[in-house]
Amino acid sequence: MTSSHSAAPHHPQIPASRASSGRSGRNAVLVGAGIVLSRISGVIREGFLAAYLGTRSSADAFSAALRIPKLLQNLLGEGALSASFIPVYSQVLHRDDERRAGQVAGAVAGLLTLLTGALVLFAVLAARPLAAVIAPGFAGQKHELTVYLIRIVAPGIGFLVLSAWCLGVLNAHRKFFLSYVAPVLWNTAIICGLAIAGIRAWAEENIAEAAAWGVLIGGALQFLIQLPAIRALVPHLRLTFSTRLAAVRVVMRRFLPAVAGRGVVTLGNYTDLFLASLLATGAVSVLDRAQVLYLLPISVFAVSVAAADLPELSRESAVSTDFSHSNNQAITHRLAVGSERVLLFLMFSAVAFIVFGRLIVSALYERVNFTADDTLLVWATLAVYSLGMVSTGLSRLLQNACYASGDVTGPARISAVRLSLSVVVGVVLMFQFDRIVILNETFYDLGSLPTFGPLDSDIRQETDLRHLGPLGLAFGSALGAWVELSLLKRRIRLTLRHRISFRRSVLRLIPAAIVSALFGLLVAVSMRSQPTIATAIIALLVAGLVYLLAANAAGHPTSRAMFQPIRRAIWGRPPPSQGS
Repeated sequence: MTSSHSAAPHHPQIPASRASSGRSGRNAVLVGAGIVLSRISGVIREGFLAAYLGTRSSADAFSAALRIPKLLQNLLGEGALSASFIPVYSQVLHRDDERRAGQVAGAVAGLLTLLTGALVLFAVLAARPLAAVIAPGFAGQKHELTVYLIRIVAPGIGFLVLSAWCLGVLNAHRKFFLSYVAPVLWNTAIICGLAIAGIRAWAEENIAEAAAWGVLIGGALQFLIQLPAIRALVPHLRLTFSTRLAAVRVVMRRFLPAVAGRGVVTLGNYTDLFLASLLATGAVSVLDRAQVLYLLPISVFAVSVAAADLPELSRESAVSTDFSHSNNQAITHRLAVGSERVLLFLMFSAVAFIVFGRLIVSALYERVNFTADDTLLVWATLAVYSLGMVSTGLSRLLQNACYASGDVTGPARISAVRLSLSVVVGVVLMFQFDRIVILNETFYDLGSLPTFGPLDSDIRQETDLRHLGPLGLAFGSALGAWVELSLLKRRIRLTLRHRISFRRSVLRLIPAAIVSALFGLLVAVSMRSQPTIATAIIALLVAGLVYLLAANAAGHPTSRAMFQPIRRAIWGRPPPSQGS
């Protein structure tokens, strides 16, 4: 082994990396397929919520109740386990036998169950003070409904934390589809609760309660459906609370910094909720509607690549614990390939939401209690969020490279910087925007600008006007995302001793994005008299096809790889002399 490295210090790892990059590319497709189905069901869920609850106070109460116990999922779930459990467990599989892997998985599951159970119990018992702390702007019936809903949904979120453990085990075994499609059951249970309540014409508070019971039932279903696959892959799994194994202790050491890192991200989400509760009625649900769409392409295209790469990055890190130059080359190559894939799809998604967002929001949400003014406000919020979409997606890749190398605290500190900047910018802007309103698709200025305090309570409770306050929080989020990416690039450069640059790929894709937007707009204008959903679908399809063709012409490698089967089908396989 030593002689081979001395003879060729840079090359042995690169072919293996390229081979595993192909495998992780196929795995990313499986993750993406599962996420697509899950996110589609999530969009349908939001459509039902918009139809039955609109942006009224019960919608805000349900959104707050769902966010508060989801603190457990965000802190203890996929993010923290991705940083601590998946890299260690993947290395155990790479180095040891199945029995040791089963012992590690069982011990982590037992300890996680104890911790999650205790926190769920706390959330149920302390629902009232939790609601008061995180949504201080809620009062009266709105506050009481939030407290009641928290007590229903908290156990369901506990099941989702355990589902994240299932995801970690399945991903480490390179089984990706099931764990990412399982949330369809969660969304379906909520949709069924809403449909039953809506058909029976229940009051809006009772409709919100039915949705909360769907959260609980769906969480249990999402966890239970993954257990048979876990049992098949880990035959020696035994639930224990032991910390004897060295690998378990490594997971525990990494878990606390990972939870702290996730805590920073989660604090950002709940800071948005805290601040939005100080804005006019509907701000919380508007942020939720916009974020569901904004996170869809990030989940499908960035999370899928990051999730598929993490086990492979961890195995490559296990080959050389001191990060020799050849190993750094393999990891850098994987990051380059992953970033090309992420950039191709997120650049178009950002442009699509900015240019065609009104069509998309209208087609998905605008019915019953969701008006044209609501559509305009959600579109504006979505467009501003989309300014940070590319940076958020690329940051997921760079965070995984840090996690695979055992660096958990670095991304946590960087997330803290992002949060601080986002909050400062968001607070300054949200009160300014909250004094701009929409009425009958026309913008009006309420005056008193600049200002640094909330509107009077009576004005905030007015339901006929749509206030633009959420845009301020979205601007803060977008700016913070770009700062985070810049700091993560610097962290990777110091860790891997390689410079990471996305400039060339971005410059290739900007002309393609502009041309595709123009073609899509021409289609949308020519179809103005057609149903909104048909216009949105056709305009997006045309714009997407033009974008891929233009990116292919510009030489973008992922786009060229996508068109390669078509070229082979039309022109046949090139002779060997032309294949270099």
